[in-house]
Amino acid sequence: MPTTAAQSAEKPGRVQDAFLTGLIAQKPELSERLSALTLPSPKDEEWRFTSLAALKATTFAPAAQAPDVTLEDIAPFILSEAQASRMVFVNGLHAPHLSDVSALGHTIAFASESWEATEDDAFDALNAMFATASTAITIPRAQLAPSPIHLLFVTVPQAEPVMASPRVRVTLETMSEATLIEDYVALGDGPAFTNAAIAFSVAAGARLKHVRLQRENRQTHHLGRSVATLSRDAVYDAHAFSLGGAFSRYEPKAVQTDEGTDVRMHGLMLLSGEQLGDTHSTLDHARPHGTSNQVHKCIVAGSARAVFNGKILVRKDAQQTNSAQSSRNLLLSPRARVDAKPQLEIFADDVKCAHGATVGQLDPEEVFYLQSRGLGEADARSLLVYAFAAEVFDHIPVPSIKELLRTLVQEQLLATQSDR
Repeated sequence: MPTTAAQSAEKPGRVQDAFLTGLIAQKPELSERLSALTLPSPKDEEWRFTSLAALKATTFAPAAQAPDVTLEDIAPFILSEAQASRMVFVNGLHAPHLSDVSALGHTIAFASESWEATEDDAFDALNAMFATASTAITIPRAQLAPSPIHLLFVTVPQAEPVMASPRVRVTLETMSEATLIEDYVALGDGPAFTNAAIAFSVAAGARLKHVRLQRENRQTHHLGRSVATLSRDAVYDAHAFSLGGAFSRYEPKAVQTDEGTDVRMHGLMLLSGEQLGDTHSTLDHARPHGTSNQVHKCIVAGSARAVFNGKILVRKDAQQTNSAQSSRNLLLSPRARVDAKPQLEIFADDVKCAHGATVGQLDPEEVFYLQSRGLGEADARSLLVYAFAAEVFDHIPVPSIKELLRTLVQEQLLATQSDR
């Protein structure tokens, strides 16, 4: 049974032990490496606004065998554009009987592969230790993936809280192009921990469209990282949406390693109840003539809390960089909270960079205007909030996901009407 936060509070100094000692008990062969890990705390600047107390107070069992899941179980999550171009993972483990990549033919290569963890990232190290088989996807030179590649990560809660550790590497060779959907869902209720890592290598002239959707249940803890490394004239177009989880944190990073690259990031967090959502992004400009544009929005209701930390780094050699970042946040309740921290670090002298962050509430005059046109107050508020969110997901390159998000946002807004 999981240790509760209250029980942990009775044992000062042992909160972190509940998490790591539980893993050591499951994997004694990793005891030395696990004992050397130090999980972050609010004393670390990058975690100042985000508490891991609830995660650290729970004992998780690494997934070793996928539970029985049928095609009928996952049918609601299958996308019409990716009927035959999906890879399914259950509790982090590849499920071939649920996957179908027949539409991709010879244009895509799949393999098992491992790569080193980031030494200074405890959760990436954990992911590398517990990922049972890393997946490598390659789009060969000058190939165009004929349909979106849907990576569906299904969490199935178990009697004992389970930890899933999916690890995926995607390589786009020179002048290739693909759309990849990273989708996290849950079957049923119950606590779980998803600790995901995905790496993209985008070669010269290649174009990657990446859609990330996190819609797990409200008992799940979710940590995810993505790193996109771009070569000359490569394009990375990313869209990330966080709707589920008791606690979620996403750390997207794009590194421009050559000239003329272009990065676009759009993000939306929609939180309510007691949810905590955190986005920590990094745009690393290392070479000249790079561009980046980031728009991130949070809509927060009830007692939920959102964190956005967006860092733009322009290195000394990245002359003629053009970068813009916008963080816009909407509070729907006096108890809701947003911590926004945009960061600019510029070491080049011929650049154009701008950033800004706003936190506000619905404009009463706009609500009144819609009411004067015959809408009830609840409908007027929902329409304005929906319009605020739609600016982000209208750019999604997959029509069914755009429609899915419209439905999910409307459903969640209706659920928050009593959570103000």
